[in-house]
Amino acid sequence: MNVFNRSRSGKILGGIAVVGVSALFLAGCSGGGGSESSSDAPDAGGELALKIGTALPQTGNLAFLGPPEEAGVLFAQSQINDVSADTGLTLDVVFGDSGDTDNKAYETEIPRLLGENVSAIIGAASSGTSLQFIDQVVGAGVIQFSPANTSDAFTTYEDNDLYFRTAPSDVLQGEVLGNLIAEDGNQTLGLLVLNDSYGTGLAKYITESFEAAGGEVVAAPTYNTGDTTFDAQISELLAADPDAIALITFEEVKTILPSLFGAFPAEDLYFVDGNLAQFGEEFPAGSLTGAKGTFPGTSVDDLAAFTTDLNDFWVSEGNDELTEYTYGAESYDATILIALASLAAGSTDGVEIAAKLQEVSGGSGDGEKCTTYADCAEIILGGGTADYDGISGPITFDEVGDPTEATIGIYQFGEDNRYSAYEG
Repeated sequence: MNVFNRSRSGKILGGIAVVGVSALFLAGCSGGGGSESSSDAPDAGGELALKIGTALPQTGNLAFLGPPEEAGVLFAQSQINDVSADTGLTLDVVFGDSGDTDNKAYETEIPRLLGENVSAIIGAASSGTSLQFIDQVVGAGVIQFSPANTSDAFTTYEDNDLYFRTAPSDVLQGEVLGNLIAEDGNQTLGLLVLNDSYGTGLAKYITESFEAAGGEVVAAPTYNTGDTTFDAQISELLAADPDAIALITFEEVKTILPSLFGAFPAEDLYFVDGNLAQFGEEFPAGSLTGAKGTFPGTSVDDLAAFTTDLNDFWVSEGNDELTEYTYGAESYDATILIALASLAAGSTDGVEIAAKLQEVSGGSGDGEKCTTYADCAEIILGGGTADYDGISGPITFDEVGDPTEATIGIYQFGEDNRYSAYEG
């Protein structure tokens, strides 16, 4: 697999984009939240009963991401509790549904989770959905930690220092995808855009990157969550006769694509993290051959060992086999980081845990590298500072809870309508 190095010229060299992102994020506010029990330092002989909730998409237009994300949380919980006799910390997880901005499952689920006295809530996957309840969560002194939010709105959001994410801002994915489309020789681009903070934000950065490379966006129709017909938007795109089309959507893409098959070359279609899926037999063989897409995170090929273990564990818990793995590693890492921060704080209070999250991610710059919960916990309980490098990447939070390092995977569909790493 080739490596794409981010530079001002925006050249795409293929496969994985490894980018340092701290320069792209503005200084902003992030901070405090609460639950129970507090002390100044971790105590190996003490007991910490940590409880977190999840507001991940069991329903709605990102429901296909729910299983890998919940699997990541559950897998991390099992490893945390496997060594609870040594660490003194046990983790309880209350699972909930974020839904989306159409079905609004979060309106009943978030109060239910907060009523369980959780210290943190992992979710939502959708940036637009997270923005519907972030004030409610951080206002209760509880951490909101998303494995998948990419909207740049969160970087400067007034969140009481209680919002964190293991996915990078759309500034990065937009730059990588816009450059990829240009490097493929396309001079004009059409965008089909979900009208929420994720869709419009990502469209903005794709446009900026593509136009900086000399291209022109010739059409960018939008649609709203809950829409079921897209004829007008597709007609507008095709009438503009673009060289390429980027689909900035969620699961609605399954309804959109059949109208493009035969009307637009598959190899000139581009996907994003919200809709890049292993479609397989959902569409006729060869329907997507040559189409490309991006999503943040370590390459699924490089995560082969983790995804095998994740799937085996998930199935052993009585669930169906996973068909998608997007954001599973980020959900796993989010759970591990919350537990490590709780250990470092010697507390299950949300505000105190949040105050340690940057430190245990390596953001303080003076920690000892470790890659498993058990090893990091041993460092903390020995009086040291742990610097957790996760399955999804180094993470390393800045002062606003954004990761300062990230990878953007570039993928391409084959004849079987399944994607694999793009070799360039």
